[in-house]
Amino acid sequence: MKLNKSRTLLFLFVTAFAFFSQTERNYYLFPIKPGQRNFLAGNMSEIRSNHFHTGLDIKTEGRQGLPVYAAADGYVSRMKISSFGYGNVVYLKHPNGTSTVYAHLRELEEPLASAMKAKLYEVKQNEWEYFPEPGELSVRQGDVIAYSGNTGSSGGPHLHFEIRDSLDRAIDPLHAGFSEIKDSTSPIVRRVAISPLDADSRVNGLFERQEFYLTYRNGAFQVAETIRISGKVGIELWAYDQLDEMYNRNGFPIYELFDGTQRIFRSEVNQVDFRLGRHILLHTYRNRYTRLYKLPANQFAFYEPDTAFSGAVSALPGEAKSISVRLEDAYQNESRLELNFLGEEAPRQLGRYNGTSGRQSVEYRENQLIVHAPVQGQGSLARFYVHGYSVEIPYAYEGTNKRTYLWDMQLGIPDSVDLCSETIVPEINGRIPAGKEIHFDDGQVHIQFEKETLFDDLYLRLQPFWEDGFPGLAINDPYTYLWNSMHVQLSFPEFKGNKAQTQVYLLHENGYKSFLGGDWEGDRVRFSTRNGGKFVLARDSLPPSIRPIRVNNRELRFGIRDELSGIEDFNAWVDGQWIQLRYEHKQSLIRSDPPAGKVLKGEVLLKVRDRANNEAIYRGKI
Repeated sequence: MKLNKSRTLLFLFVTAFAFFSQTERNYYLFPIKPGQRNFLAGNMSEIRSNHFHTGLDIKTEGRQGLPVYAAADGYVSRMKISSFGYGNVVYLKHPNGTSTVYAHLRELEEPLASAMKAKLYEVKQNEWEYFPEPGELSVRQGDVIAYSGNTGSSGGPHLHFEIRDSLDRAIDPLHAGFSEIKDSTSPIVRRVAISPLDADSRVNGLFERQEFYLTYRNGAFQVAETIRISGKVGIELWAYDQLDEMYNRNGFPIYELFDGTQRIFRSEVNQVDFRLGRHILLHTYRNRYTRLYKLPANQFAFYEPDTAFSGAVSALPGEAKSISVRLEDAYQNESRLELNFLGEEAPRQLGRYNGTSGRQSVEYRENQLIVHAPVQGQGSLARFYVHGYSVEIPYAYEGTNKRTYLWDMQLGIPDSVDLCSETIVPEINGRIPAGKEIHFDDGQVHIQFEKETLFDDLYLRLQPFWEDGFPGLAINDPYTYLWNSMHVQLSFPEFKGNKAQTQVYLLHENGYKSFLGGDWEGDRVRFSTRNGGKFVLARDSLPPSIRPIRVNNRELRFGIRDELSGIEDFNAWVDGQWIQLRYEHKQSLIRSDPPAGKVLKGEVLLKVRDRANNEAIYRGKI
C-alpha cells in the first residue's frame, strides 16, 4: 500500500458529497479472507461484562498473521499500540461518513507500520495512540493494512471488526450483508425469570425475583407451570444465538413481547452509543438476563414503546394471560417462548414456607427495605422509626416460618425497626439522589458523586472490616453498579505502614485482590470505582521479576511478572539508546521492536516498575 496525494484529494472531495446509507449492502469488503466462508466468535448485541459487544469477532483459524483488508476506501484516522483493551488497533474513515475498526492486531502493514514506529521512537513510549492528519495515510478497499493477532484483552487469536456511524456509534456490521457468514440456527432460551416491579407486585405470592426452567414443545420454549402474579412484573430471559457449525454463544438483536396477538414491547440492538455503554447494566440483570421491560433510568433508545416500565406485564385477579416472546437474530432466524400467567390478589397468608430461612434478616433492593422476621405470638405489626416519627405497618405476607415486611425508603430511611422480640438497625448511611453533584462525608469516608455517577438513587451502606491485617471498607455490594466512577477518600489514621507501597484493591469473594490504586494525602487515601464491593488496603513490597529469555544483537526478550499490583511500565536501552518493547501480558512477555536494520550492541539496561512503585533492573551486555 502506497501513499497517493491525488487519491487523498479525490477522497476528500467524495467525502464532502457522500449521500448513501451508512450500512449500504455491498459497500464494505469482509476484512478476513473476503469471498470465503468465515466464522464468528462474537457478534453485535452480545452481552459482555458491563457493555454490549460492538462488532464482530472474526475467527482466524486459531492462529495469528492472517492478512487484514481495508473494508472500504478511506484514510487512517487513528492507530494505537497497546497491551490492553483493543490491543494494536487501526481506525479507518470512509467517504460515506462511517469508520471501521480493526483490533487485536499482531502487527501493521506498511506504510502504517513505519509511521507508527516513527511516532513511538519520537515520543519514546512503548505504547501510544496516533492521530494522522486526514488523508495522510490513505487506503483503497482491499489493501492489506495489518495482520491478525491476539493483542490486548483478546481471549484468543481473532480480529475484532466494527463499523461506526458518523456520530461514532457502533452499528451492526451484519447489516452490510456479508455473504461470508452463514446462519440458519435460531436463538436458544436457557432460562426465564419473573421480577416484581413495585411494592405491590408478587410472583407466586412473593416479593422476589424467581427463575424458571424451560421445556421445548410444539416448536416453542415453554414454562410448564402457570405463574401467579400480582401487580406489575417484568420478564427476563437468559438467551443466546449460535451460528451454523459454531459452539460460541453469541447475541441477537430483536426481542418482541406479545400479550395474545398484541405486541406490547420490542427491543432491537442495532446501534450502541459508547457513552451509554454501561446502561447494559439496566438492560440486563447482572449481565446475563435480558430485561424485556425498560427501567426508568435506562437511556438506550432501541425500545418500543420507549417509556418507563414498557413491557411490564399485569393481570387482574382471576385473569389468565398468554404471553409470548419472539426472538430474532440478524439472519431472520426466529424462536418463540410461551408463558402463562394468572392474576391474583396479593396473598397475605402463603400457607407454606416463606423462603428457606425463618431467621430475622434484612435485604436491600433498590428503594425497598425488606425485613424478614420469625412468626411469633407477640404481635404482627412492625414499628419503623424514621427521623423521630414512628409508623406501625403489618407484614406484607406470612409463611409458616417467617413474616416479610416491606418499607419504601423513598418515604425516609428508618433509624430502627421494632419487631417486638428484637430491634433491627438498618445499615444505611444515607440516600444519594441521582443526577446531582453530591458530597458525602461522615468524617471517615468522603465520596464525591458527579451528575452522571449514578443510574438511580443510591441508598448508601458502609461497613468497615479488616483483611490480612489491613483495614477496608465495604460500599454496598458487588452488584451495585454505577454509570461513571464515584471518587472515594478513606481516612485511616491508625495505619502506620509504608504508604508508598500500599494501595487500594477490590477484594473478590474468592479472596483475589484486583488493583485499583490510590493516592495518599496524610492519613487519607483516594481512589475511584464504578462498582460497589469490598475495598481493602494491601501492601506490595516486592519488585517485579525479570527473567531473560533471549538477549542478542537481533532481539531482547524477557519474562516479567508481578504478583500483586501488576506491571505499570518498562523501558529498555541498548548502548544508551531507547528501544521499544512490545508487551504480551497474557504470556508475561516483553520483546524488543528496534528500528528496521538496527543491530543491537552494547550495554543493555531494562527497568520494570509495578503499580506500587517497586522497580526491578536488569543489566547485561551484547
